[in-house]
Amino acid sequence: MARRNNNNKLLVPGAENAINNMKEEIANEMNVELGADTTARENGKVGGEMVKRMIRIAEETMAQRRGRS
Repeated sequence: MARRNNNNKLLVPGAENAINNMKEEIANEMNVELGADTTARENGKVGGEMVKRMIRIAEETMAQRRGRS
């Protein structure tokens, strides 16, 4: 299999650590051992939950900003 280069650029310093911490926290909550030996379905569940939580955080942040305006 060809190796893919990751060209994603982080916009917020420290975001990578925060994302990795969130991923580990969610995996622990779901009793999922992340890694190559884990099924795509289990790894995907963790990713899906991460997206749900990030959307919720963004919505809450936007609502707070609207309340301050």
